[in-house]
Amino acid sequence: SRVLAAEPAPQGLMIEFSVEATRSAANDLARATAFAEATDPDPGQLAKRVNAAIAQGLQIARAKPAVKTRSGTTLTHPNYAKGGTRIESWRMRSELLLESRDATALSELIGQLQPALGVTQISLLPAPETRRKAEDEAALAAIDAFRARARLIAESFGQAYRIKRLSISGNGRPPTPVLRAAMAAEAMPPPLEPGDSSITATVSGQIELDHR
Repeated sequence: SRVLAAEPAPQGLMIEFSVEATRSAANDLARATAFAEATDPDPGQLAKRVNAAIAQGLQIARAKPAVKTRSGTTLTHPNYAKGGTRIESWRMRSELLLESRDATALSELIGQLQPALGVTQISLLPAPETRRKAEDEAALAAIDAFRARARLIAESFGQAYRIKRLSISGNGRPPTPVLRAAMAAEAMPPPLEPGDSSITATVSGQIELDHR
């Protein structure tokens, strides 16, 4: 006897498309970097000066329980005399990383840290749980939009459809920068207006129209 292979079912029309959905997420997390920076020909004296400024900053920050404070990067590098062979002095920079769900408390702390410390890298962004919630909502909305678009396409051909492939990706704007460059220790801190971030989900896929 002879076994006959079944003929593959005819394939319907394949259509690929993408849809997006966007949701807002409150910028309910504020971050900033405070720093002490100095130059001295004696590296030991330099370290004492910078460490004393950072210690003073930590003491001030402890009075603000709404602001989380932790040590950041510390860098020391030589400054060479003209000609580049002899070390003329040393420069040291040490940072404190500040984070709070209360933008007003962070702004007040920045003002209190001055003039002992300078400030840089102030940004506003959604807290992780706030961002995840917006990402989930955007993803669900994008999936609904994909299904609605698929139905619309299939109905325009007078056919049914089936989803063959689906992928979901997300993105959002980077943290809202309030300050990019270093702010001098004598300068006043800028007001922090949290606002919102836009979180976008993209659903891409392929549908097959049912030719039967």
